[in-house]
Amino acid sequence: MLLEIPKILSAQELKAVRAQLDNAPFIDGKLSAGSAAQRVKNNEEVDVRSQDVQQLNNLVMTRLVENPIYSAAALPMKVAAPYYARYTKGMSYGDHVDDPIMHADTPYRSDISITIFLSDKTDYEGGELVINTQYGEHAVKLNAGDAVMYPSSSVHHVNEVMSGSRLVAVTWLQSLVREPAKRELLYDMYQVKEQLLQSAPDDENTKRLDRSYVNLIRMWGDV
Repeated sequence: MLLEIPKILSAQELKAVRAQLDNAPFIDGKLSAGSAAQRVKNNEEVDVRSQDVQQLNNLVMTRLVENPIYSAAALPMKVAAPYYARYTKGMSYGDHVDDPIMHADTPYRSDISITIFLSDKTDYEGGELVINTQYGEHAVKLNAGDAVMYPSSSVHHVNEVMSGSRLVAVTWLQSLVREPAKRELLYDMYQVKEQLLQSAPDDENTKRLDRSYVNLIRMWGDV
């Protein structure tokens, strides 16, 4: 499932994030890439050893995990601290698939990739995130503060930035439900369930759907 999530960060929060990024130490993005990705990766990332990273994470990740759309669609179990990437003129990231296992303090499987846009789409030319789906390529370039989530198994790339500067936070997570098709079905059910709970909370069909949703998570959950 490819899903855009609006307004993860407010305008005031974005201002604070960008102020920290203005002074953060950026290093070659190849240093965090595997041998295959190194060949096609051309960007810069904030040094994870920097004190700025923890402050950024406290804001960015807090807002992400509090977002109800993210929680319902991703069903997160283990979430990684993000990388903060910068693409300036001439930079890009060629076709690649994200690593299947992320080697953090506790290794986890990458089921879902998330990009949070920190610079506005009018701040740079090019730089679209292009995700290969079963229906063809899908180019994503969102407003600052918005995010997109998609299966980590998808082949994707970032087009060359022609001018300006593209700032993003990128993270990955292991979901309670491994299979993308099942997560998409559950998210569809969740949306209908929430509407019925608002409009007809005591209706038997509402209760039946709520029970089915919960029990499908119980059946498919991988913990």
